[in-house]
Amino acid sequence: MTLSEIQERALKLSVKERRQLIITLTRSVQPLKRSVDKPEGLAASLIGIAKTSEPSPTDEEVKAILDERLVRKYL
Repeated sequence: MTLSEIQERALKLSVKERRQLIITLTRSVQPLKRSVDKPEGLAASLIGIAKTSEPSPTDEEVKAILDERLVRKYL
């Protein structure tokens, strides 16, 4: 059955049946929506600040990193 056939059949349903169909379809999409959300909380905010074995970047390296990020963002 194609999408257009489903739409045609849905319009032939009673108002009560269409409301139930809306509720069912909305519930079927909600789990997908939740899985896309970013993680929240303290642990998520701490990602990337852990100590590494490498030395911290110099001021010049930080400036180059920021410049590169801006170029990628706006080009």
